[in-house]
Amino acid sequence: MKTFDYTDTERIYAADLHNSNFKPNNRIKRLIDRRDWLAKNHKKDIYCDNAEFLIYHWSGKAETFAAATGEQAASEDERINIGDHTARVDVGGPFPYAAQMPSKVNGYEPTVTNWADDYAFFLRHSEAEVHPYEQIVGEFHWQLDEARYYKYPKSHADLGLVARELGAGGFSLAHCCPDLSIGLKLGWGGLLEKIRKNRNKHATYGNEKSVTYLDASEQVVLSVIDFVQRHGEKAAKLAETEMDPVKKESYELVAKNCANISYEPPKTYHEALQWIMLYMIVERVNGHGNGYGRFDQLLIPFYKADKAAGRIDRERARELLGEWYLKYGPHLSYGGRNEDGSDATNEMSWIGLEAYDLVGGYNQFGVQWHKDMDPDFFKYSCDVVGRHGCGVPALVNSDVLVASQLRTGFDEKHAMNTSYSGCQWYCIPGREYQDQDVNCIVLISPMQRAIDMAIEQGIEGWDGFWNLYCEEVDKSGEALVNFKNEAYKYHAQLWPEMITSLVSYGPIEKGRDITDFDSVDYNYPSVNVLGVPNVVDSMYALKKAVFEDRKFSLKQVRDACECDWTGEGEEIIRQVLLNLPKFGNDEDGVDAMAIQISEQVREVMEAKRSIKGGHFRTSLFQYQGHTVAGPYLGATPDGRKRKEPLAHGMNPMHGRNRAGMTATANSFCKLDFAKYQGGSFQIELHPSYFAEDADRGELVDQFAQTFFEKGGVQINLNVFDLEDLKDAYDHPEKDEYDDIVVKVTGYSAHFTKMDRQFQKEFITRVNYKSL
Repeated sequence: MKTFDYTDTERIYAADLHNSNFKPNNRIKRLIDRRDWLAKNHKKDIYCDNAEFLIYHWSGKAETFAAATGEQAASEDERINIGDHTARVDVGGPFPYAAQMPSKVNGYEPTVTNWADDYAFFLRHSEAEVHPYEQIVGEFHWQLDEARYYKYPKSHADLGLVARELGAGGFSLAHCCPDLSIGLKLGWGGLLEKIRKNRNKHATYGNEKSVTYLDASEQVVLSVIDFVQRHGEKAAKLAETEMDPVKKESYELVAKNCANISYEPPKTYHEALQWIMLYMIVERVNGHGNGYGRFDQLLIPFYKADKAAGRIDRERARELLGEWYLKYGPHLSYGGRNEDGSDATNEMSWIGLEAYDLVGGYNQFGVQWHKDMDPDFFKYSCDVVGRHGCGVPALVNSDVLVASQLRTGFDEKHAMNTSYSGCQWYCIPGREYQDQDVNCIVLISPMQRAIDMAIEQGIEGWDGFWNLYCEEVDKSGEALVNFKNEAYKYHAQLWPEMITSLVSYGPIEKGRDITDFDSVDYNYPSVNVLGVPNVVDSMYALKKAVFEDRKFSLKQVRDACECDWTGEGEEIIRQVLLNLPKFGNDEDGVDAMAIQISEQVREVMEAKRSIKGGHFRTSLFQYQGHTVAGPYLGATPDGRKRKEPLAHGMNPMHGRNRAGMTATANSFCKLDFAKYQGGSFQIELHPSYFAEDADRGELVDQFAQTFFEKGGVQINLNVFDLEDLKDAYDHPEKDEYDDIVVKVTGYSAHFTKMDRQFQKEFITRVNYKSL
């Protein structure tokens, strides 16, 4: 494997640090260079098995193949590079001990014991990585599912195929938010004692299922303690022979901190950061996607204690958190409100932003705005996102998040602690398991079925067609619910999430995994809806041109779509439909259709229950399926051709929002986002939006405040000239483009390292030059 050369700092050093208010020292520079080198050399990429999985969050091919063979279905040619944004470092090749996994040697069983045997083996055979100059360590090279595969029963795959045919899909894994304060308080030793205490209690009750679960949890925690200890031991060994004073000091700090936190809870700010980093690694190897809570609230007690004792100052705290970001940029948040409703901003909130300002690059955290927030802090947040220009931080409306949770049925004191936790989703740390962001309804599918049925039945009025559409959306939703409920029957035994369960409220006490039925307080699955703006524009076009103005028949439009607008005279039809009003231009007629379409699918899903008890929450977002879905779904009545992508989330279809950013925002905010589980507003600002001497923070602040006061829930803001990205697409070999980082949907990545079709979709977006 080609490796990074730590001595080549001056030649490699680049990134977007010309935008920073802070200057990294030489040690941090070297670590920045390693982060960037890994990204540019495809060592931190995430891959999706195939386009079908990206669209539906499930692939019939992958599941049926794995269930039959125990092997992965995706070939190298099928895999899609989503981008670089994880702590995983690719060293090439499969997990070297896969053939020796207990489930391979002794036999596979879908039980917590069998899973824990594999997990403990996997972690004990994972390298403890300690690199030069690091003072916070931890990374991983493989995930457990590369050595142990999902094996749901055939009944699950059968229901998945039904859902897939009706435009729905999903999987069950991660995408919740543990409460790290539990682990920071107890440490691994305290968690082990808690497991043993509750196991003894359940043994007294004769609750064998809980005893078995806690036996497995004990084995997992012991393997984690070993993993942490090995990091300390490796650092101590490296320190013994190291002559470079900076490297030696770093190794000694790592050795000391890892020894301290391998069993006992962290006592210092540095130890807390190290504890969290290794926690994330041991959790992340089991599955992608959790958020990690409100970091300013988690870290402020450690920072205050260290500062009072003279152990740390703000500069050192900033440096350590900046290094932490370089290792892993997970979804977390700063800001929000306290339980009593007051502003929760504190000194750690500022340090969190400053640390990113120090190191730049890709990251995933958000700032939770509310109308009573410290205005200087929010302006600095806007200044950082405006200067760095790659969507960091995401700007999130905390008041809408809380309102959404309260409307769903959460306790107010819990709802106030809601944390931005993923691309567009949010979670109450340690108290909910909601399958966030991993289920999907492709809304174009029920629309297409309704069109076919209306033609067959000779429907001539809009109301009759609308009723057919509503029935088909309900069928898609019902198929998804049946599919998910079948997964829920087996999830807790087949693929438990014990590391997450350790720092949640209820699982250890009850002896049941967080994925089990009522082990935590809240279980409301979320459902992403793909293609809403395309359905809005299509349904509006059909209502106007077919059912009201009678310019074309429904069959004419359907047939034109089926042949991708290539038939005789069909381009004329397409142009008529394209030139009708489109969502995103502040036109009440089509915007009313957006409300109608969104409300209908929300009401359908809210009326349905999972077997865990909660209803399904609708999210006006989809991760990346919009990029690849076009050829699968075909042309649509909005005038979109087969080869074109779909609209991203609830954002207008590419190029159709021509009335400016304010008009687009006005259309967006006509929806009540407190009723939905997220819906980010994506902005690609041209640098000319800002005058040469303009205060970027002030301009972004003014727009964001207005947007949030109108009810918007999230802003992802990039600043770049799309012409530069077009040139980067055409000439990826140019070194000048290596450092371009963009907020893609809900995550950031290096533009030239993503799959080419993602790049192509990105450069077709609107590049706003003014309001």
